[in-house]
Amino acid sequence: MGTRSYLAMRSEQEATDLIASDFKDVIFAAKKLTNHAIKLASWGFGTTFLQWIASFAAMYLLLILDRTNWKTNILTALLIPYIFLSLPSLLFNILRGEVGKWIAFVAVVLHLFFPRRFPDWLELPGALIVLIVVAPSLFSSTIRNGWIGVVICLAIACYLLQEHTRASGGFRNSFTKANGISNTIGIIVILIYPAWALLTDIL
Repeated sequence: MGTRSYLAMRSEQEATDLIASDFKDVIFAAKKLTNHAIKLASWGFGTTFLQWIASFAAMYLLLILDRTNWKTNILTALLIPYIFLSLPSLLFNILRGEVGKWIAFVAVVLHLFFPRRFPDWLELPGALIVLIVVAPSLFSSTIRNGWIGVVICLAIACYLLQEHTRASGGFRNSFTKANGISNTIGIIVILIYPAWALLTDIL
Protein backbone atom coordinates (compact mmCIF):
# COMPACT_ATOMS: atom_id res chain seq x y z
CA MET A 1 0.00 0.00 0.00
CA GLY A 2 2.80 2.34 0.93
CA THR A 3 4.68 1.48 -2.27
CA ARG A 4 1.62 2.28 -4.40
CA SER A 5 1.12 5.58 -2.63
CA TYR A 6 4.77 6.48 -3.14
CA LEU A 7 4.60 5.59 -6.83
CA ALA A 8 1.43 7.63 -7.25
CA MET A 9 3.02 10.64 -5.58
CA ARG A 10 6.13 10.25 -7.74
CA SER A 11 4.05 10.06 -10.91
CA GLU A 12 2.13 13.18 -9.91
CA GLN A 13 5.39 15.01 -9.19
CA GLU A 14 6.87 14.00 -12.54
CA ALA A 15 3.70 15.10 -14.34
CA THR A 16 3.77 18.43 -12.48
CA ASP A 17 7.43 18.98 -13.36
CA LEU A 18 6.77 18.09 -16.98
CA ILE A 19 3.85 20.53 -17.19
CA ALA A 20 5.95 23.23 -15.52
CA SER A 21 8.78 22.61 -17.99
CA ASP A 22 6.41 22.79 -20.94
CA PHE A 23 4.87 25.96 -19.53
CA LYS A 24 8.32 27.55 -19.27
CA ASP A 25 9.06 26.56 -22.88
CA VAL A 26 5.78 28.13 -24.01
CA ILE A 27 6.57 31.37 -22.13
CA PHE A 28 10.08 31.47 -23.63
CA ALA A 29 8.72 30.89 -27.14
CA ALA A 30 6.07 33.58 -26.66
CA LYS A 31 8.67 36.09 -25.47
CA LYS A 32 10.90 35.26 -28.41
CA LEU A 33 8.01 35.59 -30.85
CA THR A 34 7.00 38.92 -29.31
CA ASN A 35 10.54 40.29 -29.53
CA HIS A 36 10.85 39.26 -33.17
CA ALA A 37 7.43 40.72 -33.99
CA ILE A 38 8.32 44.02 -32.33
CA LYS A 39 11.65 44.12 -34.15
CA LEU A 40 10.06 43.39 -37.52
CA ALA A 41 7.30 45.91 -36.89
CA SER A 42 9.79 48.60 -35.93
CA TRP A 43 11.87 47.84 -39.02
CA GLY A 44 8.77 47.95 -41.21
CA PHE A 45 7.63 51.24 -39.69
CA GLY A 46 11.13 52.69 -40.07
CA THR A 47 11.29 51.65 -43.71
CA THR A 48 7.86 53.11 -44.47
CA PHE A 49 8.68 56.35 -42.66
CA LEU A 50 11.98 56.72 -44.52
CA GLN A 51 10.20 55.94 -47.79
CA TRP A 52 7.81 58.87 -47.28
CA ILE A 53 10.63 61.22 -46.25
CA ALA A 54 12.84 60.15 -49.18
CA SER A 55 10.01 60.60 -51.69
CA PHE A 56 9.28 64.14 -50.53
CA ALA A 57 13.00 64.93 -50.45
CA ALA A 58 13.34 63.72 -54.04
CA MET A 59 10.33 65.83 -55.07
CA TYR A 60 11.87 68.85 -53.37
CA LEU A 61 15.16 68.29 -55.19
CA LEU A 62 13.31 67.81 -58.47
CA LEU A 63 11.56 71.16 -58.13
CA ILE A 64 14.46 73.31 -56.85
CA LEU A 65 17.50 71.68 -58.42
CA ASP A 66 17.32 73.60 -61.70
CA ARG A 67 17.10 76.89 -59.81
CA THR A 68 20.42 76.37 -58.03
CA ASN A 69 23.97 76.37 -59.28
CA TRP A 70 23.84 72.60 -59.73
CA LYS A 71 22.21 72.51 -63.17
CA THR A 72 22.65 69.20 -64.95
CA ASN A 73 19.67 67.87 -66.84
CA ILE A 74 20.88 64.27 -66.70
CA LEU A 75 21.22 64.36 -62.92
CA THR A 76 17.85 66.05 -62.53
CA ALA A 77 16.18 63.49 -64.78
CA LEU A 78 17.52 60.66 -62.61
CA LEU A 79 15.18 61.79 -59.85
CA ILE A 80 12.23 60.72 -62.03
CA PRO A 81 12.93 56.96 -61.85
CA TYR A 82 13.93 57.36 -58.19
CA ILE A 83 10.56 58.89 -57.29
CA PHE A 84 8.77 56.33 -59.47
CA LEU A 85 10.43 53.45 -57.62
CA SER A 86 10.33 54.90 -54.10
CA LEU A 87 6.92 56.57 -54.05
CA PRO A 88 4.74 55.11 -51.25
CA SER A 89 2.04 52.74 -52.48
CA LEU A 90 -0.76 55.02 -51.26
CA LEU A 91 0.36 57.95 -53.42
CA PHE A 92 1.42 55.70 -56.29
CA ASN A 93 -2.00 54.04 -56.52
CA ILE A 94 -3.77 57.41 -56.38
CA LEU A 95 -1.62 58.84 -59.19
CA ARG A 96 -1.95 55.64 -61.21
CA GLY A 97 -5.74 55.87 -61.05
CA GLU A 98 -8.18 58.39 -62.47
CA VAL A 99 -6.54 61.31 -60.65
CA GLY A 100 -3.21 60.66 -62.34
CA LYS A 101 -4.84 60.11 -65.72
CA TRP A 102 -6.55 63.50 -65.57
CA ILE A 103 -3.35 65.24 -64.48
CA ALA A 104 -1.40 63.54 -67.28
CA PHE A 105 -4.11 64.41 -69.82
CA VAL A 106 -4.13 68.09 -68.84
CA ALA A 107 -0.32 68.23 -68.83
CA VAL A 108 -0.07 66.71 -72.31
CA VAL A 109 -2.79 69.00 -73.73
CA LEU A 110 -1.14 72.11 -72.26
CA HIS A 111 2.28 71.05 -73.50
CA LEU A 112 1.03 70.34 -77.03
CA PHE A 113 -1.39 73.19 -77.67
CA PHE A 114 -0.36 75.86 -75.15
CA PRO A 115 3.43 75.46 -74.83
CA ARG A 116 3.92 79.09 -73.79
CA ARG A 117 1.62 78.63 -70.82
CA PHE A 118 3.31 75.42 -69.75
CA PRO A 119 6.08 76.32 -67.25
CA ASP A 120 9.48 74.74 -67.80
CA TRP A 121 9.70 73.64 -64.17
CA LEU A 122 6.58 71.48 -64.66
CA GLU A 123 8.06 69.39 -67.49
CA LEU A 124 9.75 66.82 -65.28
CA PRO A 125 6.86 66.49 -62.78
CA GLY A 126 4.51 66.11 -65.75
CA ALA A 127 6.77 63.42 -67.20
CA LEU A 128 6.71 61.65 -63.82
CA ILE A 129 2.90 61.58 -63.77
CA VAL A 130 2.77 60.26 -67.34
CA LEU A 131 5.34 57.59 -66.46
CA ILE A 132 3.33 56.46 -63.44
CA VAL A 133 0.12 56.25 -65.47
CA VAL A 134 1.48 54.38 -68.51
CA ALA A 135 4.12 52.15 -66.88
CA PRO A 136 3.50 48.44 -67.49
CA SER A 137 2.98 46.13 -64.54
CA LEU A 138 6.52 44.77 -64.91
CA PHE A 139 7.82 48.14 -63.69
CA SER A 140 4.90 49.33 -61.59
CA SER A 141 4.60 46.12 -59.55
CA THR A 142 7.39 43.59 -60.05
CA ILE A 143 10.42 45.87 -60.12
CA ARG A 144 9.01 48.66 -57.96
CA ASN A 145 7.99 46.37 -55.12
CA GLY A 146 11.10 44.17 -55.23
CA TRP A 147 14.74 44.42 -54.28
CA ILE A 148 15.66 45.42 -57.85
CA GLY A 149 13.86 48.74 -57.41
CA VAL A 150 15.66 49.32 -54.10
CA VAL A 151 19.05 48.63 -55.70
CA ILE A 152 18.26 51.04 -58.56
CA CYS A 153 17.29 53.76 -56.04
CA LEU A 154 20.51 53.15 -54.10
CA ALA A 155 22.62 53.40 -57.26
CA ILE A 156 20.88 56.64 -58.29
CA ALA A 157 21.33 58.17 -54.82
CA CYS A 158 25.02 57.22 -54.68
CA TYR A 159 25.62 58.69 -58.13
CA LEU A 160 23.79 61.91 -57.30
CA LEU A 161 25.72 62.32 -54.04
CA GLN A 162 29.02 61.73 -55.82
CA GLU A 163 28.26 64.23 -58.58
CA HIS A 164 26.89 66.79 -56.14
CA THR A 165 30.00 66.52 -53.96
CA ARG A 166 32.26 66.83 -56.99
CA ALA A 167 30.36 69.86 -58.32
CA SER A 168 30.57 71.51 -54.89
CA GLY A 169 34.33 70.99 -54.64
CA GLY A 170 34.22 68.48 -51.80
CA PHE A 171 31.85 67.17 -49.18
CA ARG A 172 32.62 69.99 -46.74
CA ASN A 173 31.98 72.66 -49.36
CA SER A 174 28.61 71.12 -50.17
CA PHE A 175 27.40 72.38 -46.78
CA THR A 176 28.75 75.92 -47.21
CA LYS A 177 27.70 77.02 -50.70
CA ALA A 178 24.39 78.68 -51.48
CA ASN A 179 21.55 76.15 -51.26
CA GLY A 180 24.23 73.53 -50.66
CA ILE A 181 22.97 72.48 -47.23
CA SER A 182 19.40 71.74 -48.36
CA ASN A 183 20.58 69.93 -51.48
CA THR A 184 23.13 67.85 -49.59
CA ILE A 185 20.69 66.90 -46.84
CA GLY A 186 18.07 66.00 -49.44
CA ILE A 187 20.48 63.74 -51.32
CA ILE A 188 21.65 62.09 -48.08
CA VAL A 189 18.00 61.41 -47.18
CA ILE A 190 17.28 59.76 -50.53
CA LEU A 191 20.42 57.66 -49.96
CA ILE A 192 19.42 56.50 -46.47
CA TYR A 193 16.07 55.02 -47.50
CA PRO A 194 17.26 52.43 -50.08
CA ALA A 195 20.26 51.55 -47.92
CA TRP A 196 17.99 50.87 -44.93
CA ALA A 197 15.41 49.02 -47.03
CA LEU A 198 18.08 46.79 -48.55
CA LEU A 199 19.60 46.10 -45.12
CA THR A 200 16.28 45.10 -43.57
CA ASP A 201 15.48 42.94 -46.60
CA ILE A 202 18.78 41.08 -46.23
CA LEU A 203 18.40 40.62 -42.46
